[in-house]
Amino acid sequence: MEVRAEILLPTRELRDDIPFYTKTLKMRMDMIYPADDPTVAVFSGHGIRLRIEKDASGDAGTVRILTDDPDGFAEGARRLVAPNGTTIEIAELNPPLVLPQVQHSFVVRRLADQAPWVIGRAGMHYRDLVPDRLGGAMIASHIRIPDGGPVPDMVHYHKVGFQLIFCVNGWVDVLYEDQGGMRRLNAGDCFIQPPEIRHRVCEASDDLQVIEIGVPADHVTEIDHDMSLPTPHARPEREWDGQRFVHNLAEDAAWKPFRLPGFTCRDTTIALNTKDVAGVQVVRRGSGMPKWSAHDADIHFTFVMQGTMLLEGEGRAPFSLEAGDAFVIPPGMKTRYANPSDDIELLEVTLSGAFETKVINK
Repeated sequence: MEVRAEILLPTRELRDDIPFYTKTLKMRMDMIYPADDPTVAVFSGHGIRLRIEKDASGDAGTVRILTDDPDGFAEGARRLVAPNGTTIEIAELNPPLVLPQVQHSFVVRRLADQAPWVIGRAGMHYRDLVPDRLGGAMIASHIRIPDGGPVPDMVHYHKVGFQLIFCVNGWVDVLYEDQGGMRRLNAGDCFIQPPEIRHRVCEASDDLQVIEIGVPADHVTEIDHDMSLPTPHARPEREWDGQRFVHNLAEDAAWKPFRLPGFTCRDTTIALNTKDVAGVQVVRRGSGMPKWSAHDADIHFTFVMQGTMLLEGEGRAPFSLEAGDAFVIPPGMKTRYANPSDDIELLEVTLSGAFETKVINK
């Protein structure tokens, strides 16, 4: 059975439309009738089929044409109006990824404040951890799948500068391009998904919870209908825009003193594999007393995975934090992680630029 779809557009005078659609828009005319006084013409091209019919009902609509040479397509015009009134927009087929400048702010997002969960892609529940998204520079999402089992996902990829998936609870199975067979992410493990690596979420446990960090905040997810996963070859050294895929396992981690007194940490090798685009560390209580400090990272995000602490900020009222809370500290702001419980566990993500901590005697 053959099926064709076409878009119906009205016109008042068909003979005025023919040269515009064939010459200006470079489409092919496939049909025209009746011969003595045409009232219907069908055009195809650029992946669409248009039926232009005299005195048809409906509005003239808008057609977007995507091309890798928008300046050369219609003599540089980016917006045209066809004789039948249809608006034609000319846009780039693969626009460059724009990373907005960070708008720094001190952000505290508490689970107790009842931030809404919304249903997102593939039925997953999303909770926004940085509502202002630092001016569009990043997005931090708390994602959960309450009921485990197969996930209705497709092979897809994200047009991002950086993306982290950190498992807080449960487990999830994912297939990745050129990374062999199924990868299971358990609690404490993390993935770095390089820009545009193809992948598919396959199955999850009950009460799966992950933290996803993406740069920039607004980024495109595209479905790849042609690729099947797993791919036949494993290429662990492959890079996408200078970044490698990372599957860091919590059970293999070595703990060492953290940059802040009073804490210890394990590194996830993210800095090494992203060429210092980002750093990701898990932080626990160590020996000594916490002190005031400031940082010079472009973005500094922290999620409380376990335990409690008091976040003190210079000139700010302190915040009592517990599991599920998150915060962003702008560069140069003096803070202290006071009264940490013995079971405190933090996920710290830093992005862009050298990361140096200045311990301040106060």
